[in-house]
Amino acid sequence: MPTINETLGQYSDLFMLLAAFVYAVAFIAFAWDLAKSSKLIREIDAATLEAEKKVLVAAGAGKSAPVAGGSTGEELVNDSMDYVPASEKRMSAKVAVSLTWLGVLIHGFAVVSRGIAAGRVPWGNMYEFLSTGSFIVAFVFVVVLIKKDLRFMGTFVIGLVTVMLCGATMGFPTPVAHLVPALQSYWLIIHVSIAVSASALFTISFAMNVLQLVQHARVEALAAGKSDKFPFMGVVPSAGALENFAYRINAVAFVMWTFTVMAGAIWAEAAWGRYWGWDTKEVWSFVIWVVYAGYLHARATGGWTGARSAWLSIIGYLCLVFNFTIVNIYFNGLHSYAGL
Repeated sequence: MPTINETLGQYSDLFMLLAAFVYAVAFIAFAWDLAKSSKLIREIDAATLEAEKKVLVAAGAGKSAPVAGGSTGEELVNDSMDYVPASEKRMSAKVAVSLTWLGVLIHGFAVVSRGIAAGRVPWGNMYEFLSTGSFIVAFVFVVVLIKKDLRFMGTFVIGLVTVMLCGATMGFPTPVAHLVPALQSYWLIIHVSIAVSASALFTISFAMNVLQLVQHARVEALAAGKSDKFPFMGVVPSAGALENFAYRINAVAFVMWTFTVMAGAIWAEAAWGRYWGWDTKEVWSFVIWVVYAGYLHARATGGWTGARSAWLSIIGYLCLVFNFTIVNIYFNGLHSYAGL
């Protein structure tokens, strides 16, 4: 059995806290970007209106003029979520992305050093699962940012990452230690790594579904002639685009979660001599699978689109959170490895 490196473990804990601080500053920068974008959107709308007036004046004077089509071509985001020229004005967003990359690098070092200190993969308890899961969420987010302009999600995704990492460091602090005998298996690497990755993807789609509901409510309010209570949502794509993107992410995550449940059953047979024993953790893992399966089926074949599909996806994520927190903390079972 490898020797525990307590000094490196302490450095890992320190860098976890440092990463949480950097993420918190990035969260503030993303929030500031949304606040400033509201002003920038108004400026673009004013420029659009002025361009339309010039077209009408020119047309009234009998001059040949281009058709404005209600837009100057300036927009901060489109439904394809590609980077557009106007987005270059968002300096706060650029700062936030740079801080997020810094946080990911620090966070990655903390996770890797935790594994080296323990001489094993760093996901043997709630602290390690949560710190590794939040790292994957942030890492996937910044990687996708290279090709797609998802900076509008920064406040929500990095906010969740900050909460997850603070929850790990302050709510479930666990010293570096060896695994309990039942977890000393190569199935830990297979089963838990896929579960962490699937959970990270579900977290990102959850953020998109929440934004989808807010955007949907905003558009309905504007159509009814009400005032815009969420002007910052002008920097967010349409509810339909968010729904489609979240659906694709959930489809990938669902396949991974299916493999998680299957791998868990195989591991259970090797460890306890049965594939399924209706342990609390097993039951809720299956509940999560059923909810997301229902979501994918309803949207693909049942015509469940819009707010209904978003709510079903959100319910699935809440089941995931319940399984990880309440079940781990308050329910005793064969999966009680929270480290508390």
